[in-house]
Amino acid sequence: MPVRRSRDEYVRLNMARFHRAECEQRDAADPLAPIRDRFVIPAHVIYLDGNSLGPMPVGAAAAMTRVTEQEWGQRLIRSWNESGWIDAPLRLGRALAAAVGARADEVIVADSTSINLFQLLVAALQLRPDRSTIVAADDDFPSDRYLVDSAAALLQRRVERIDPADAIARISRDTAVVVFSHVHYRSGLMLDMAAITRAAHAQGALALWDLSHSAGAANLDLDGADVDFAVGCTYKYLNGGPGAPAFSFVHERFHTSMATPLTGWLGHDDPFAFEATYRPAPGVRRLQVGTPHILSMAALEVALEAVADVDWGRVRAKAMALTQLFIDLVESRLPHAGFVLASPADPHRRGAHVSFDHRHGFEIIKALIARGVIGDFRVPNTCRFGFSPLITRYVDVWDAVDHLVCVIENEEWRDPAHSVRSFVT
Repeated sequence: MPVRRSRDEYVRLNMARFHRAECEQRDAADPLAPIRDRFVIPAHVIYLDGNSLGPMPVGAAAAMTRVTEQEWGQRLIRSWNESGWIDAPLRLGRALAAAVGARADEVIVADSTSINLFQLLVAALQLRPDRSTIVAADDDFPSDRYLVDSAAALLQRRVERIDPADAIARISRDTAVVVFSHVHYRSGLMLDMAAITRAAHAQGALALWDLSHSAGAANLDLDGADVDFAVGCTYKYLNGGPGAPAFSFVHERFHTSMATPLTGWLGHDDPFAFEATYRPAPGVRRLQVGTPHILSMAALEVALEAVADVDWGRVRAKAMALTQLFIDLVESRLPHAGFVLASPADPHRRGAHVSFDHRHGFEIIKALIARGVIGDFRVPNTCRFGFSPLITRYVDVWDAVDHLVCVIENEEWRDPAHSVRSFVT
């Protein structure tokens, strides 16, 4: 009789016959491979943490030097006009729009993700004054949770926290706004943004999405999905640099009706008229709260130029392929090492990072970093690995698992130095 094998057995058997040379062949045939050369990747480093901080674009340092030495150093305040500093939030918004599937006038780059989320959530709630409920994920990123609670308290609304898998069934006629992260920061679960947005609209609610873990690593189509509002950071897969300003998306149908709670002077229709009463600027420009972060924006502008010609459909396809290869290699080469997949097994429901839980997850990540394989850790026991399709090669995946096997088999994670925790994990 033929031997019946489980899927896991088939994976182990197939991956045992898989060789690094096949990864090299996939890299040679990869149409996205040349993009890696547009970024600074340190030698002898396998960087699997672009989901926390992307690598520096080639040219970013020179751009920041130009801004500091010439525009700020020599031209001083004249650079607000001469060098286009004052227009940077809208200019970068136009450059970023294609990466999220938006119209050029629907995106602005300004402030932080947290400020932008609060701004847009309050604005959305004010557009549904007769509804009392915010539907949000029960395990979202802490900053998102805190800000949803703050907005709810400010406007005396109720927060209903749910499993996102139940979202469509839980949205009701009392729902004012649905707030979700498109890709979960820990598990990598990718939600069906179009389907949930349709369900919200069917009940008369609005949809607000946090794209921090998908912008730059997914094929986003905000207008196609008819999304109302969205925010996201630019320092992860968009490679804008530490502290790079965030972005906001507002569908054009709300450009005149949206009222913002943080009425900063640069969101005024005519800031340099210095009027005593606030008049909102047209469209997304009213979302500006404070002075643009010019030094950070100089680096971000280079990063956006580096991906201006990217086919985001190919990016998404490669993200699924890279993450699947990593999962298959880990499960085939370390089947009894205690790793438990904490990300969706279905690549279509997974973003560009993979999480494995392990009782010694922190120590394992530290041991990998000591070997030059950089991932990160999330409490209580999650090893998280980000596979930016713009910079990660298939051989990087193979080599990373080689290092992981050594860390486990040689018990390198037991080194006491790997149990010392820094503030940032």
